Amino acid sequence: MAGLTDAQLDRYARHIVLHELGGGGQARLLAAHVVVIGAGGIGSPAIQYLAAAGVGRLTIIDDDRIDRSNLQRQTLFSDTDIGAEKAVRAAEAAMRINPDVDARPVVPRIDADNAAALIAGADAVLDGCDNFATRLIVADAALAARIPLVSAAVTQFEGQLATYRGWESDRPCYRCVVGSDPDRPGTSCAEVGVLGAMAGVIGSMAALEAIRTIAPFGEDMAGRLLIADGLAMRFRTLSVPKDPGCAACGP
Repeated sequence: MAGLTDAQLDRYARHIVLHELGGGGQARLLAAHVVVIGAGGIGSPAIQYLAAAGVGRLTIIDDDRIDRSNLQRQTLFSDTDIGAEKAVRAAEAAMRINPDVDARPVVPRIDADNAAALIAGADAVLDGCDNFATRLIVADAALAARIPLVSAAVTQFEGQLATYRGWESDRPCYRCVVGSDPDRPGTSCAEVGVLGAMAGVIGSMAALEAIRTIAPFGEDMAGRLLIADGLAMRFRTLSVPKDPGCAACGP
């Protein structure tokens, strides 16, 4: 079926029986390349589920090292990984999860000079980093390359998730939603805290969105923003219009 081996037919059987995905969708996943920005609280579950789903190539970008305080939510790592490079350990974990996956770590920090090269040729970019300036750089690079951007964020008990394809005439880009100030103030989870399971929820949903981008099914999330409230156990989806005056994707 769709060029899958017997072992792959067994491994991905629960995907293949889904009418919306099937063998063709699984073959697209196996041929796909996803770039994951950040192997932290969002990146950890996202990488796990992308690897398990059979995304054939993962590029994992993170310049940080594993700290004991990460272990409460960064489920790819354990005490024996403390002090190691996150990207390297995350890539190793992804390939342990699934031998079909070629996971490549990138330890140098992604910036305006290397972003275009690092995401070139990807089918999707999943951004779960914790730095707003980096998010803008990644968003601009993805927009310029016309690569769908899955953007996920979490703090305390709340998470947000959206998919951006701002080059389309009726879809917003990341800057349509957040503006253009690279120095926008923010707080880190070290300052305000974050519930580990909340990061797991949002990271898993980010993986779902990346999979949907590669093998489309269900309702398109581009142009909508999902907000998850872990205190009230409530999910809301807001429509996000394109900003006609956006400097990044406007006319």
